[in-house]
Order: sequence, then structure tokens, then C-alpha cells
Amino acid sequence: MNPELSVVMPCLNEAETIAVCIKKAQGFFEREGIQGEVVIGDNGSTDGSQKIAEDLGARVIPVPEKGYGNALFGGISAAKGTYVMIGDADDSYDFSNMMPYMEKLREGYDLVMGNRFKGGIKKGAMPFLHRYLGNPVLSFIGRLFFNANIGDFHCGLRGFSKEAFYKMDLKTSGMEFASEMIVKSSLQNLKIAEVPTILSPDGRTRPPHLNTWSDGWRHLRFLLLYSPKWLFFIPGMILMILGFITSSILIYNPITIGEVTFDVHTLLFTSGSLLIGFQFLLFYGLTKVYTVENGLLPKSDKYDKQFKFINLEKGLIVGFLLVIIGIVLSIVAYNYWQELNYGDITNTRTFRLVIPAITSMLLGVQIILFSLFFSILGLKK
Repeated sequence: MNPELSVVMPCLNEAETIAVCIKKAQGFFEREGIQGEVVIGDNGSTDGSQKIAEDLGARVIPVPEKGYGNALFGGISAAKGTYVMIGDADDSYDFSNMMPYMEKLREGYDLVMGNRFKGGIKKGAMPFLHRYLGNPVLSFIGRLFFNANIGDFHCGLRGFSKEAFYKMDLKTSGMEFASEMIVKSSLQNLKIAEVPTILSPDGRTRPPHLNTWSDGWRHLRFLLLYSPKWLFFIPGMILMILGFITSSILIYNPITIGEVTFDVHTLLFTSGSLLIGFQFLLFYGLTKVYTVENGLLPKSDKYDKQFKFINLEKGLIVGFLLVIIGIVLSIVAYNYWQELNYGDITNTRTFRLVIPAITSMLLGVQIILFSLFFSILGLKK
């Protein structure tokens, strides 16, 4: 008979604490009358952790690929339970108190997260930077980017159904595995709950595997790469709108604020802002198509509709029109230069034509190239 709950622990040289973690989980099974198993995803331990686990009746799954995410993925894949609980084998989480998770899972929630800030963080259990900077900042970014109402993105004790695990389709191999689980659950509209959890100082005498800065960056990088809207679209729109408004004003007249006058030289920078912002938007579109077509992000309801509004033919027409406008403006500017007998240009009238001409041609070429590449990525459509 398959167990109802599998408790999966990643392991890399955890001989000091793995026994107490396994015993707590098994004591929980017995006390609550739950049919359960303990699975150890071993990442190449050399301190005898495997034998300790096997002697206590846990199943040990060798995972040769290094990394926190790989160790968990190997253990979860081998788990036989309807539900899975994961947690570190360092005795920082209390495996004897998993009933709040089980209650939520039995209610039908797909993912149940622990919240250490609500449950309590014992003295010395979490470094100062993690508690007051790393976790709060990364959790805030996660909530902002993915609309996930989770207060503690990086709590190591969490539960989920095996069915939900397959829907998540997790890919990462390192510490960012924890963030990916929440992000994918949110993107797949899975039901997520949160319960208070107590964090205790781990029972090991050696330093933890976690590296504050490199692993923090891996989490942040993952959140950015999985949110092209915040990485490309929003910064692009801000740059493009500001560039367009200021450029439109400077094309007609300089702007004087106090004793400072902004003229055609400023127009160069505002036009550059417009072009850079537009480039961000193009990257947003290309990234969105690539990630969806390759299964990295789920397909939204609006995804298929965009191919009706954005296609090769429309892109080529708009792009060539902008190029033509740029050429026409260049010819007019050339005529002004001709009036000066091709001498030194000192009036700003010519620059107010040359800069928009170049900007228009560059926008046109970008749109043409984008339309070609966008159509290649969306060939399935």
C-alpha cells in the first residue's frame, strides 16, 4: 500500500543530524497514525550518512548530480506518497510537527509553505543578513513579480501533492529550486497556503552549505529571468515614454529651466532613451515567445491572440514606413546643409531633423528585424 506522506530530505554529509530528523518524522507518523516513509536524496555523502539513514529504515536515493535542487528532485521523484514534505536534514525544522501542513494538504491545497517569521526564529537560527535583508527583500520581489501571497519564499519546510509536483515541472538544480517551486505554482494557478513554522539553530558543527551572496544572487537572478514583464517590459515602457515625451518637446523648441537650457544635445540622449526603451520591449516580446514555446513559462489566455496583432506582414509595413520617414527627413536636412554650401552647421534646425531621422530609421530597422525573428520563434502558429 502506497504511503500517504513521503518526507524527503536532501543530504550531503549530514551524519551529525540526519538520525534525529528521521526519528522525528517516524515518530510523527506513529503518533498521528499516518502511513508514511522517509526518503533521503543523497548528493554524494562521504561521512556515512547513507548507512545511518538505511539502518533507521529510510530509503536512500543516490543523486550523483550535485546541487540542492538535484538532491531534492531525485528524492521527490522516488517518493511514493500522495503528499510530499521536504525539509533540510540539519535539525533546524521540527519534523515531529507537520500536522498543520497535512491538514492543508488534505483540504486540497497544492502547495503548503512554512513561514518562519510568523512561527518564530530562535536565537542564532538565522544570520542577521538573511533575516533582515535577504529573505524580506527576495520575498517582496517574489510577491511583486508573481502575485504570490507568500511571506517567506525561502522556508525549507514545505509540503505539496505529488500531482502538483509534476505540474510544476521544476528545472533548476541549486538553491533557487525553492523559489522556482513557488513561482511555478503561482504561474500554474495552483492553490497555495501558508502555516507558521519554527526555525531552530541547526545541530551541525560544520558551516552550512548555503552561501549568502552567491545563493542570494541565484535566487534574485531566477526571479528576474522568470519575469520578463519586470525585467524588460516595465523598464522599457518607462524609458520609451520619457524619451518620447521629452524628444517630442525638444524637436520643436529648447527647454529652459532656471539658467539651464536643454537643446539638441539633450535631444540626442532623449532619443537614445526612446530607442533603448523600445529595444527592451522587443526583448520582452521575444523572451515571452521563447519561454512559452519551450515550456519554461505557462501559456496565458492572451498568448495566442498576440499573433493576430503582431505578425511579419504588419511588422514589415510599419518598419519600412519608419525607414522611409527617416530617409525623407534626411533629405530635407541635406537640403538645409546644401544651403550652407556644405559648410559648418551652426543652426539647430538641421539637428532637429537629423536626430529624428536617424531615430526613425533605427526604429524601423529594429521593427523589421524583430518581426522576422518573432515569426521564426512562432512558426508553430
